[in-house]
Amino acid sequence: MPPSSPPEKTPDGHFVVINGRRWRATDPDLPEDTAARLRRHLMAARRAVRDAKDEQAERAARDRVQRAKVALGERGTPWWEESDEQRRRRWEEGLAQLDADCPE
Repeated sequence: MPPSSPPEKTPDGHFVVINGRRWRATDPDLPEDTAARLRRHLMAARRAVRDAKDEQAERAARDRVQRAKVALGERGTPWWEESDEQRRRRWEEGLAQLDADCPE
């Protein structure tokens, strides 16, 4: 299977366009190794939502999805409105929290 091409971005780079719908882009300043770890946490959390056996497990999994998306810059304060220090702190704290909750 050939690798898929990256999604189309808006001219300002703030959003990706998928099937005609705009979604906030991942913070482009995220170090690739950190972004990869956050994406692994995000995918694991999404699987946990799918596999949740009760409301409490589903809520916990959805909270993990939210933490990963915020750390990636896809939710919360837009990354382009944050200082470099705020952006770095966002992804470092988010990753630390996810690692503590669910070690890889």
